[in-house]
Amino acid sequence: MTSRVPVLLSSSSVFPERTAAAFQLAAALGYDGVEVMVWTDAVSQDAGALRGLSQHYGVPVLSVHTPCLLVTQRVWSPDPWERLRRSAEMAETLGAPTVVVHPPFTWQRDYARRFREGLDEVSGRHPGLRIAVENMYPVRMAGRQFVPYAPGWDPTETGYPAYTLDLSHCAASHTDSMEMADRMGAALAHVHLGDGTGEGRDEHLVPGRGTQPCAELLRSLAGRGFTGSVAVEVSTRGARSRAVREADLRAALDFARQHLGTPSPVDA
Repeated sequence: MTSRVPVLLSSSSVFPERTAAAFQLAAALGYDGVEVMVWTDAVSQDAGALRGLSQHYGVPVLSVHTPCLLVTQRVWSPDPWERLRRSAEMAETLGAPTVVVHPPFTWQRDYARRFREGLDEVSGRHPGLRIAVENMYPVRMAGRQFVPYAPGWDPTETGYPAYTLDLSHCAASHTDSMEMADRMGAALAHVHLGDGTGEGRDEHLVPGRGTQPCAELLRSLAGRGFTGSVAVEVSTRGARSRAVREADLRAALDFARQHLGTPSPVDA
């Protein structure tokens, strides 16, 4: 059953394989599109190369993830505003309606100070895009906890025009994803589908293999008036072979399609 909501394969889900493998696997498994995680792989940074892959495999790019991980702080530029602007330009060029961005790190003081204002400026230059701020999580080490994001890991406490709901991050922050979705409300623009056990780290398990209410959240989207997309963002780096990786990504897609196609009884 084909869902009304597009199900995308995040290119991060094929790591340590490279960006091109995400398009190949998305086409082979029947995903509706790809979310490109812009990282150190040169192909992920090149709109022309991505367009070529999209055309070759017949799979559109429907979301672009800004390079805002610790390992991508110098991709394109050390300036986080330049990275966000280039992500928006790439998304517009490729026809992707969504750009995913994390809250600023605490040490990015100027970026954090102007984050909301700057998002509005970039959005104003690209009115067809939704720049969706993702929920993160506190970091726990040696029995202690700290928050590496400013003003915090939960973007709903500040308030933004659009959000990305990451279920694995909900698990890591000991937050129920249904409650987070409720707080995001009509601004929920995009979902990162993964799972976690709440062990305090970001696990990105195949949905259904952790403790988050993944099925319930997917079934609730129709009743929320959700018009965005769901990107499968799971970790397969421990897969012993390409066949095992394919099996996990097929299982995640089947899970998403099944529950997106089965609205909650109150929404039916």
